[in-house]
Amino acid sequence: MTNAPVADRLRTWATLVVLPTGPLPRPAARGYVFDAVLAIVVGIVSVRYALQSQDVPFRVMVDGIPQPVPVLPPPDPEGTFGAVLVAVVAAVALALRRRYPLAVLWVVLYATLVTPEESPGLTFTACVVAAYSAAAYSPHRPPAVASLLVTVLLVAVFRDSELPVVPNEYVPLLVLVPLIVAANSLRTWKVRTDEGRAQVSALERDQAEALHRAVEHERARIARELHDVVTHHVSVMTIQAGAARKVMASSPGQAREALLAVEAGGRAAMTELRHVMGLLTMDGADPADLAPQPGLDQLDALVARLRDSGVPVESTVTGQPRPLPSGVELAAYRVVQEALTNAVKHAAGASAAVTVDYGADHLRVEVVDTGGEPGPGAATGDGHGLIGLRERLAVYGGTLDARPRAGGGYQVTASIPVEAP
Repeated sequence: MTNAPVADRLRTWATLVVLPTGPLPRPAARGYVFDAVLAIVVGIVSVRYALQSQDVPFRVMVDGIPQPVPVLPPPDPEGTFGAVLVAVVAAVALALRRRYPLAVLWVVLYATLVTPEESPGLTFTACVVAAYSAAAYSPHRPPAVASLLVTVLLVAVFRDSELPVVPNEYVPLLVLVPLIVAANSLRTWKVRTDEGRAQVSALERDQAEALHRAVEHERARIARELHDVVTHHVSVMTIQAGAARKVMASSPGQAREALLAVEAGGRAAMTELRHVMGLLTMDGADPADLAPQPGLDQLDALVARLRDSGVPVESTVTGQPRPLPSGVELAAYRVVQEALTNAVKHAAGASAAVTVDYGADHLRVEVVDTGGEPGPGAATGDGHGLIGLRERLAVYGGTLDARPRAGGGYQVTASIPVEAP
């Protein structure tokens, strides 16, 4: 029982060592080309150093005091071949430093271990490049950190390595190349930062424009709702109030009924206005106080209010009635409401007929009036009602056709595609 926690900890540590802690490197083609060129350059420098180290004796240090340079025998061909082979292996491994950074570091470390004593700095350059690659690209962080510590101990402590001697003609190159690389990296970082800021600014502008368009769309929608509600109910209330005024002296009972109809129309208008305006103050409104959006089930009440005001209206439903999306029903209701309102305003004394046809794949709404004289509110029309209806129907893929009839009167027809039952 006591060994179970130990085994669990060992499995956890093994998981940390084996599983990557980041994405596996996927270098691009130009990365492979750069690494191949780097491997060739490091290989040439290392091989040259291996050949020169066989001809030039190295200094012997005793207690920090340089000793006279001994006279060495001619170089051993096998030793020269071994040094060149180690240099080539360490350099060739660098070609895969981005794809397999940790494995490349281990190969270079092994090459460092078998480096001949007469060439102590043979793999120094390859070791520096491999250590950087493991730190920058390896997704296995714990093994990479451990390998870097081993590299430092191996190169700086256990191996009495000497830094490769750089010829004087290469010193300016070693100074200028890092400066050029650093300057280019700084410029690239600045360009990318500026591009990122520009993209963020463009995104913010797009979001602001989208928000502005959404606000304008919502304002237009609310304006259409207010137009539909106000024009219909006010037109009906005007007719009923005028009828009450005419019969008030001769028939008080009829005048009373007309005024009750005016009151009912006003209450209905206020209910719908509260619903529309409640959309603007939804945070502080009680949804229970808001009436639902009108639908086709309320067409009878709409027609009844017009009949009570003295306008003859017939209502016909064909097809098989079925529930439709609330937006489609609201659009159909607004078509009938707007068409009847226009009939009251522009064709006083006319009769109207409303037809609702439930087709297999469409809903067809038609309102026809027989024509008449323009009413008192005809001069206030601006055509925005029909424009708003077309926009409303376009949301659902529907169309609106409004035109005068050949025999007199006006006809409004709306067709809205719906799913087949």
